[in-house]
Amino acid sequence: MAQALPSATILVIAYRNEATIAEALRSALAQTVPCEIIVSDDSGGDRTLDVAREVMAGYEGPHRVTIRGTPRNFGLCAHLTELAQLATGEILVCFAGDDASYPQRVEKLLARFAENPAAQIVGSHVDDVDATGKLLQARTRGTPESIDQRWLLRRGKLAAVLGASMAIRRTLLTEFPPLEGKVEDNMLTLRAVLAGDCHCLPDALLAYRRHDNNLGDWVFDRSGHDYAGFERRQRRILAMYREIAADQRRCLEARTDLPVDRRRLGAQLADMYALEADMREAILDRPRREWLGPLWAGFRHPGLRRKSAERALKLLFPRKVFGRG
Repeated sequence: MAQALPSATILVIAYRNEATIAEALRSALAQTVPCEIIVSDDSGGDRTLDVAREVMAGYEGPHRVTIRGTPRNFGLCAHLTELAQLATGEILVCFAGDDASYPQRVEKLLARFAENPAAQIVGSHVDDVDATGKLLQARTRGTPESIDQRWLLRRGKLAAVLGASMAIRRTLLTEFPPLEGKVEDNMLTLRAVLAGDCHCLPDALLAYRRHDNNLGDWVFDRSGHDYAGFERRQRRILAMYREIAADQRRCLEARTDLPVDRRRLGAQLADMYALEADMREAILDRPRREWLGPLWAGFRHPGLRRKSAERALKLLFPRKVFGRG
């Protein structure tokens, strides 16, 4: 007998998505299992909510839909924390206001949760599309089908399940400290492997729209081909990594009930993110003799050895050379 699917709340998370919210919301309404749907605009100041209400005019389908806005601009992490308090589903499925999910996305994600009671996050590959919806790259941005703390420690590229593809257990937000920071992907991935399992389906289940306002592209912005652009990108990345390390440490402090081995590996992951931030900051701000401590610590970490070796080569060049390309 087929296992019953857990209940789901679709979170259509919007910020200045007036031009794309109709497509995102229609893709939520097209899902093949009935869901609670919360359309929430983070005080973007445009017509996003008006457009959403126009789409819903006269709707009589199987989904229960709420359209609302935040009282002020929260930012993505605080917005997610607030929505977790409003949602009733066991699973929160993230629908960005500028993406479009395929009709069986929620059903396939929930099926994986039903098959794996320890699963805390299930994501998927995506199809990259441009601002007009034209396909750029099919079935991309995925991780292996199952990842754990040890894989993340060995990987060293500070990988995560793509936030836009995620479905998460609501308890990752309600039974852990509030998310603090700008970018949710890595924090939630680390929480998932701390509490249980993390999965990524091999199918592309949504069209992931690439444009100038993508949060990830803002953090990793490579538009400036000079040292100023290099420095701007490095400071954004190191700040994000420190936020991720701090979140994992808050989770460890709050969840002393979790198994000792998971807590130990979680502490190592927090240290890895903090060390990566320290290495980037040393290269930006410290005399070269003070690079050696963070670089040596990186050499000793299996997941950071390659990056540490690449950075050691920068000892041979002036800083102004780093951003060229």
